[in-house]
Amino acid sequence: MIDHNALLLKHIDSELLSYIVEQNLKPGDRIPSLSELSTELNISVSKLREQLEVARSLGLVEVRPRTGIRCADFDFMPALRVSLFFALANDRHMFELYSNLRVHMEVAYWHEATALLQPEDKAMLKSLVSRAWEKLRGERITIPHAEHRSFHMGIFSRLENPFVKGILDTYWEAYEAVEFNRYADYAYLERVWSYHEKIVEQLMADDYEGSLETFVEHTRLLHHQPTALEKHRG
Repeated sequence: MIDHNALLLKHIDSELLSYIVEQNLKPGDRIPSLSELSTELNISVSKLREQLEVARSLGLVEVRPRTGIRCADFDFMPALRVSLFFALANDRHMFELYSNLRVHMEVAYWHEATALLQPEDKAMLKSLVSRAWEKLRGERITIPHAEHRSFHMGIFSRLENPFVKGILDTYWEAYEAVEFNRYADYAYLERVWSYHEKIVEQLMADDYEGSLETFVEHTRLLHHQPTALEKHRG
């Protein structure tokens, strides 16, 4: 019988991660100390320490005082974040390509995600819109970046696909990093939240097709938003 796990483990190139898979460890399970693993796996502690740092950066394990090393819940975002931020550091325009991927991803999963939304989810989205308007129309205008991210991720909150969520979460990490949340014209923000308000109204009316059309129209705004670099040049 073919051992598919063994075939996959050959591509991981990490004794630590191989150990986790072979021992069938689950999120929250304790992993032996590096000294214990060194003896059991017959490899040096220094090599294991390097592998542990990689596993931590990928979000696959967590290390805390007193509790030691434990398996973490699978999250696709940390691995994507490292790779995307490296790409952005070399070429900021890579964000446009990733943004395009994000739009196609949300469109592809829109109906599946919105069909799962419960009344309390839609009420939460409506509340986010109200909070955003309060920030934009208050005496001291504040950019509702947290509400923006929560709004979009809230639409996909019931979707049980860690890869889709990882891609979308990573987009918002990059969005903040390239400072679109800081360099935004007030008129642009008003248009964005007008679209968000309309999307909520359509979702509450179970008009999922209409909400998708509004979302697609709203994403085109990003192409007309002045970038941080353009603001600095202006």
